[in-house]
Amino acid sequence: MNPTWAPYRAGLSRGWSEFKHAITTPAEVIGTLFPSVIAIIVMIFLRDVIVDGASVSLASMTLPSLLGMNIAFSGLMGIVGQLTIEREDGTLLRNKAVPGGMTGYLVGITISVSTMSIISLLIVLAPGMFLFDDVRFNGFSSVLTFIWVVVLGLFATMPIGAVFGSMFGSPRQVGLVMLPVGGLVAISGIFYPITALPEWVQWIGQTFPIYWLGLGMRSALLPAEMAAVEIGESWRHLETAGVLGLWTIIGLAIAPIVLRRMARRESGSAVAARREKAMQSPIR
Repeated sequence: MNPTWAPYRAGLSRGWSEFKHAITTPAEVIGTLFPSVIAIIVMIFLRDVIVDGASVSLASMTLPSLLGMNIAFSGLMGIVGQLTIEREDGTLLRNKAVPGGMTGYLVGITISVSTMSIISLLIVLAPGMFLFDDVRFNGFSSVLTFIWVVVLGLFATMPIGAVFGSMFGSPRQVGLVMLPVGGLVAISGIFYPITALPEWVQWIGQTFPIYWLGLGMRSALLPAEMAAVEIGESWRHLETAGVLGLWTIIGLAIAPIVLRRMARRESGSAVAARREKAMQSPIR
């Protein structure tokens, strides 16, 4: 076996094993299905609400936006959660001790998070296309748009998730990320057109990937005339690719540096200290 490719093969094997474990573990399956089922139920109650100036229901408009939000949330929080858990239980330290172990570890975690993100996406999309007539692929170009938005969205969010994950030594601190992410969701046009917000808020929302992922999913799954309720009355595919690509470049430039520094700080005593602190934490 070529030693150059050995870490990548190990990472592929690790990612596939973690994926199989996730889809055969009841708690993992329920955790994946439950938010998706709730989202579909909420959309059913909104299918008779029509957006001002639009020809489709609020449910049909919101469902693709939720898919975009799920990509961002899964890519970001999936990496944050897994990285902090495996720092605390010593998995990261064990991989650090193996030649090429960190490369294999990162490949594995990327594959496992990506596959689960895509499955979560399909769980909402499949019934949504049957329940809502306006949510559909409008030809082969729509399918291609859907694919590149999903792929680029994961690349744009997972490295940032790795950066945040390296900052926290315990899974109990991950909740600190939820508040700013929730704020971004509120101003990113996920639940209602962003054009209804003040212009300065629109500019803030357009700075981050969540808005562009929602826009990209709407462009792939909604009728072409729905672009009329968007900023500039356009799906802005070029801008979507540009912003997501920029976040990808920023994340891939910063994440390796931060992860290398985090790995250098990992030691047996650091892991033991985190475990002891976790055991002493009061159960609420």
